[in-house]
Amino acid sequence: MPPVKPMLARAASKIPPGMIYEAKWDGFRALVFRDGDEVEIGSRSCKPLNRYFPELVTALRAELPPRCVVDGEIVVAREGRLDFEVLLERIHPADSRVRMLAERTPASFVAFDLLALDDASLMEAPTRDRRALLTEALREARDPVFTAPATGDLDLARRWFREFEGAGLDGVMAKRPDKPYRPDERLMVKIRHERTADCVVAGMRLHKSGPVVGSLLLGLHDEAGRLQHVGVCASFPMARRKQLMAELEPYFMDTYQGHPWADWVREEAHAQSRMPGGPSRWGGKKDPAWVPLRPELVCEVAYDHMQGDRFRHTTQFRRWRPDRQPSECGYAQLEQPVTFDVTRMLREGSG
Repeated sequence: MPPVKPMLARAASKIPPGMIYEAKWDGFRALVFRDGDEVEIGSRSCKPLNRYFPELVTALRAELPPRCVVDGEIVVAREGRLDFEVLLERIHPADSRVRMLAERTPASFVAFDLLALDDASLMEAPTRDRRALLTEALREARDPVFTAPATGDLDLARRWFREFEGAGLDGVMAKRPDKPYRPDERLMVKIRHERTADCVVAGMRLHKSGPVVGSLLLGLHDEAGRLQHVGVCASFPMARRKQLMAELEPYFMDTYQGHPWADWVREEAHAQSRMPGGPSRWGGKKDPAWVPLRPELVCEVAYDHMQGDRFRHTTQFRRWRPDRQPSECGYAQLEQPVTFDVTRMLREGSG
């Protein structure tokens, strides 16, 4: 019975040998509980998701075994590529809009673990056994319910790591074949792509603990020369946050006037350019105010991949780049992954 927290993963830089490998899906982690006509979709934090994905509730009721608990990911694919921005739109307070989006951009569920089947808990069973039971239990499942492709072949996992990024996937997951399922424990391994980019530091937010740097606001120039807000750096030790405050002080602006993102307070401006302070789909409110900086500093950051025109996850600060001009920081420097069709991969790998 819900709530059950999902098993988690720790990060690694290389794909370890001797594991079961899967793609790392870029969507919403979800545990699905089915008991006859009852279907409950729970988020990673155990919040109910049924109201946001009514089309999946219907599909899961039809495609899953009558009594089971399945771990997986909710994703939206468009033109053969996962689209996290479109998925985010589903978290909306208006039921009418959710149902409209359910028809326009329907979601899929990718299953990768089985926690219970019929009256039996499988959480003490090793990963290899749970995987075999999952494959058999979902053998007849149809779109939009899929079984995630998996392999024990390290060379194939390395190829997936290279190829699947072109479909918007997030890397590769590795699981010990002999391990049980442990909620909220980091027994899996996640391997993500990491690249670097030179970005303009055009703003900052204060840390919740006091007057030190909480995050740096990053920008890249588009083809028209406009500075687009593409993400943040936020992971710093407290001592470094204090140092950054002193380093940034000469660039503080008294007002937003004259800043490339000066129009951030106007709702309509966010439809024309990416800038900080836009409404959050999760909370429905504007992000906290930010401190404008003269857009003259350049820093190098590490990132895993892009989602549209922004960094998908929080970037990692690497170093200042005093040798680079802000005008040189554009999208053209970013590496483009090879295109790969996630829809074809799911259908071929779910038999």
